[in-house]
Amino acid sequence: MRVGNWWQRIKARLHSEQGDVPGWVLVTVMTAGLVTALWVLADGQLTSVLDRAINSVSK
Repeated sequence: MRVGNWWQRIKARLHSEQGDVPGWVLVTVMTAGLVTALWVLADGQLTSVLDRAINSVSK
């Protein structure tokens, strides 16, 4: 009986239309902001690291 009740609760939660959309939007926006900030600050260094890596592989 307990397993059946547990399974019913899991199924109800999976089929629920509720969610934490504002939280996921915030995480997505913050991640995009961090990537953009790192890109702006370290563009030259990242480019040189990538160039060196490509050159070392192609030799």
